[in-house]
Amino acid sequence: MLKVGILALQGAFLEHARAVEACGALPVEIRKPGQLGDCRALIIPGGESTAIGKLMAAFDLLEPVRRFGAEGRPVFGTCAGMVLLAKDIEDSEQTRLGLMDITVRRNAFGRQVDSFEAKIHVPVLGDEPVRGVFIRAPHVTAVGPGVEILAAFEEKIILVRQDRLLAGAFHPELTADMRLHRYFLDFVD
Repeated sequence: MLKVGILALQGAFLEHARAVEACGALPVEIRKPGQLGDCRALIIPGGESTAIGKLMAAFDLLEPVRRFGAEGRPVFGTCAGMVLLAKDIEDSEQTRLGLMDITVRRNAFGRQVDSFEAKIHVPVLGDEPVRGVFIRAPHVTAVGPGVEILAAFEEKIILVRQDRLLAGAFHPELTADMRLHRYFLDFVD
């Protein structure tokens, strides 16, 4: 059975685990570097990117996760995970993995009180819109040449792909729609 690591330090890791199970794969909660070994893909959940970055450093996960993605294994970051995957974060020196050639702006849609849901058109997932749950969501402000823009909302880039790396500003794990998780799991050889 396909094993998918879920970084389980903070944030919506349980919801991602349920989504991975619903897609027929086995979620593995990752809290130590050695737990990545059998995983064929990794999800970095939403939560608070600064806290997750500090916890990754404290648990010696930064380099193993960076190596995991750099070796070409699929990594999916949602919300805070998108921020951590970014090469650049506007006005921030916070810890990041720097795996994706993107620049992001944290909290681009406002504060917690400004959280919202919206229908998002994601052509690679078909004609039916995806329900996007935005909670202090980032957005992408710049992309490198190898980055494909998969979706935007209000002219802000919210879903991108670079090879086998996927980053979204919203929380698909908080909905019953598994299309984005299935799309990601198709990255696995």
